[in-house]
Amino acid sequence: MRRSGTVALVAVLAVVAAAALWPGRRPPSVHATTQTGSRSEQIARGKYLARAGDCAGCHTVAGGEPYAGGVAIPTPFGTLYAPNITPDPRNGIGTWTADDFWHAMHEGVSKDGTLLYPAFPYTNYTLVNRADADDLFAYLQSVDPVSKSNRTHELAFPYNERKLLVAWRALYFKPGEFHDDPSQGTQWNRGAYLVGGLGHCNACHSARNMLGAVADKGEIAGGLIPVQNWYAPSLTSNRETGLGDWDVAEVVDLLKTGVSVRSAVFGPMATVVYHSLQYLTDEDLAAMAGYLKSQVQTHEPPEPTQFAVTEKQNAALRAKGAKLYEHRCARCHQRRGEGVPRIYPPLANNQAIAMRYPINAIRIVVNGGFPPVTAGNPRPYGMPPFGQDLSDEEIAAVVSYIRQSWGNHALAVSPPEVSGARGVPVE
Repeated sequence: MRRSGTVALVAVLAVVAAAALWPGRRPPSVHATTQTGSRSEQIARGKYLARAGDCAGCHTVAGGEPYAGGVAIPTPFGTLYAPNITPDPRNGIGTWTADDFWHAMHEGVSKDGTLLYPAFPYTNYTLVNRADADDLFAYLQSVDPVSKSNRTHELAFPYNERKLLVAWRALYFKPGEFHDDPSQGTQWNRGAYLVGGLGHCNACHSARNMLGAVADKGEIAGGLIPVQNWYAPSLTSNRETGLGDWDVAEVVDLLKTGVSVRSAVFGPMATVVYHSLQYLTDEDLAAMAGYLKSQVQTHEPPEPTQFAVTEKQNAALRAKGAKLYEHRCARCHQRRGEGVPRIYPPLANNQAIAMRYPINAIRIVVNGGFPPVTAGNPRPYGMPPFGQDLSDEEIAAVVSYIRQSWGNHALAVSPPEVSGARGVPVE
């Protein structure tokens, strides 16, 4: 047997052995916290924390009962379905205790000892302190119970074998609460707690390895969102989001309303703003922004693989794109890409347009989209879809023109890249 085959066999046996040794029991209980204030105050704090964690985003189907579950979570390994977390005693968490809930948040272990799939981001929620976990549990116990059965996950073998999560957890999960960095101030530590814990920002804004674990030690250096085919940009690199050049007030404005004088959010991030960020206090959003602006990206992720475009093809695409832009886009985004503040985002000198991955710009042109409806922007202006009117070559041309004009410097886009973006879920 070759050495590589021996190593593979040993790895498989190690996984099987770890699964066999898993006791199927939760870790020992920990003491409950002593809460301050009335029950109603605890529930109010928990409601705020549920929004900070965007719990509704995964546990509430569009138009459905709050927190009754059923939202499909597509992954490269199959589709998971978020569970019912209302206080229904049969289908929800009505029989759970605060300790049970804490173990799920902190250890990724259900009430009966079942290991939870990390689509539930316990790798982040483990940082949440016990007081906040208790408040969140109190709020969830206060919502209306919904008698809705949980849907069975649709995972291929071997990913449907939960005990194999023992090996995954040994490699990629270490429980531990957040502790303040004494060298930093109160606001910085609050931002770090929210970004790393309930906010679970690195769940989207980090690359993932072949087993679905966050790579690069959790750096929020950007990554493709599996299956959805959106790119969540780096939150630490001026090359992509430019947060280092933004004022904190500008970042707060974008997170609170979904729009700013510099940009607007679309796609999955629009959902996050709608369900979560618009409800956070300006102080918490400023803390998150300050923390993110303080982070230094240690390295640039590898360049994406793109179809090569020759100089001649690039010139032809730009020429065609210029005409299409004048006819289709300039009325809203203006002739020189300056946009209209808080209505139509600028395209000139826009890092979001010139990112390494062009997929977001392509999908916005193909599918259109709207920023989220928020209290600060109740009637957002949207982008109409052009996928039905323009060919792959025409969309490649106009996106290439935008990525290479008015101070933008990025690679051209090829028609096959546009073709690959069609037919992918819009959300």
